[in-house]
Amino acid sequence: MQVTADSVAALVARSLKGRGVERVFGLCGGHIMPLWMRLDAEGIAIVDVRDERAAVHMAQAHAEVTGELGVALVTAGPGMTNAVTGIANAHVSRAPILVMSGTSPRPQENRGGLQDLDHTAIVRSITRYARTVREPSLALAELDEAISRALGEGGEPGPAYIDFPTDTLRAPVPKALHLPEHLAPRPRSLPRPDPERIAEAVEVLWSAKRVLVVSGRGARGAGPELTAFLDRLGAVYLDTGESRGLVPDSHPSVVAAMRGAVMGDADVVLTVGRRLDFQLAYGSPAVFGDAKFVRVADIPQELRDNRRGAVEILSAVGPALGALVEAAGNRPSAVDRDWADTLRAGHEGRARKLRRTMAETPAGSDGRLHPNQVLAALQAAIGEDAIVVTDGGDFLSFARVGLSAPTMLDPGPFGCIGVGVPYGIAASLARPDKTVLVATGDGSFGFNAIELDTAARHKAPVLIVVANNGAWQIEVHDQATTHGKVVGTRLQFSDHAAMARAFGMHGERVETAEELGPAIARALANRPALLDVLVTPEAVSSDAKTGLAWVPDLQPLAAWDEAERRWRGTDGTEAP
Repeated sequence: MQVTADSVAALVARSLKGRGVERVFGLCGGHIMPLWMRLDAEGIAIVDVRDERAAVHMAQAHAEVTGELGVALVTAGPGMTNAVTGIANAHVSRAPILVMSGTSPRPQENRGGLQDLDHTAIVRSITRYARTVREPSLALAELDEAISRALGEGGEPGPAYIDFPTDTLRAPVPKALHLPEHLAPRPRSLPRPDPERIAEAVEVLWSAKRVLVVSGRGARGAGPELTAFLDRLGAVYLDTGESRGLVPDSHPSVVAAMRGAVMGDADVVLTVGRRLDFQLAYGSPAVFGDAKFVRVADIPQELRDNRRGAVEILSAVGPALGALVEAAGNRPSAVDRDWADTLRAGHEGRARKLRRTMAETPAGSDGRLHPNQVLAALQAAIGEDAIVVTDGGDFLSFARVGLSAPTMLDPGPFGCIGVGVPYGIAASLARPDKTVLVATGDGSFGFNAIELDTAARHKAPVLIVVANNGAWQIEVHDQATTHGKVVGTRLQFSDHAAMARAFGMHGERVETAEELGPAIARALANRPALLDVLVTPEAVSSDAKTGLAWVPDLQPLAAWDEAERRWRGTDGTEAP
């Protein structure tokens, strides 16, 4: 059946095109075929994937690296349920994505039709908006609302979900309802800083001796303003996984390697678009002592979670930081320079030691590379303007300190390992001018390894490096016995490079330090590419030793829960 130019599907596609959407990630199915066809007719590129979860991960990565809406299109039933992990990850990460789907024709709803399922009931708790649109005349208004909610209009950004019965997608929309306001981009309206709150914050910040600034997701896009603020106040600065690269490592305020010490020393903590979640010990006095909090964010949820601020400023982050600098004028900062300089010196010393240690790390007793050797070679090769995606369990613990770039993505606060390959594909398609590196452990790689096919078909210029420590065991059978009795296990170093070559990608296996540098150079010149690097299973990160692998940024706070128990007292009441 033809999908006409005045159908719901056609108008949805036109609306997305008008809002600047150039690429949609999806996996086709009968329930969404009308929309699929009209997206193609509008010239919107469709990156067809091998699993719906990967489609949503790609939409999230697109949003992260571009600052735009990411869009995924999945089919009904298992197509939609496959997408739930990606939606949940975007929900926790507060990533602005739109997920669209189809459902059974209206006459067949709740009658046992193929893939008939109440999708919105499944995702309502992990989306900002979830609606099934049955009435054609409401399609554009509902789409507009879903996009607005995804972008954070009236609340925090995050995933929005919308689906349509197949017959609704094909149905015409009256010409009178083809309203221009639903077919054009609409800039996000952000709150401006309250001058009274700004004045209060200046008094607190410029009077304090030990000011710590911590940035998060809400500070993205405000790097220049944040840098200017740090220059003016002289505060020390910690980034987090949400904002890696926002301030360059070379800036004198950066003290990332002194994370544990500075959080206990600060007398004022300024959070900039950052929740006080588990990675920051929930702002617990057991870690931050008597420090006051000043909180700046453009959404209320990042202002008052866990700890209220002495001053709270609801505002777009960039304008708020600029207003603080302007309001301070020529007022001298009271920040203790000796304290800040000592922290910076400690950071630089530890950073130098880390670089030296990484470069000098010996191979394992089995002769295989140490992860630090691999990461040092990658850091040297990618330059200073790359996009880096880190993924894995214990390997992530090595990579999150061994790699640095202006834009970094990782499994995030949801701990959603397996995002590396789809993130890297989407990032490289969105920013083909950048070197995009995925550094992943072999276990996490396996979650979405089939998307190598997507990378090859769409010529995504990504380099994927798999740290293969053979962490998957296979049974060893005694061939002398009749039934092949299991006599033990050994590590299985699967050949991931062969898999890449099977899909038409450049793929190499690297086994020695001498092979590593030349292999990286060849891979960067022939992307998409995959390097399967054998690393020793003897390497164990400090996070794994403390039981905190898979949890970025938390290892330095390994003792915070015990400290909080002591602070509260054994009976659960607060102790002095």
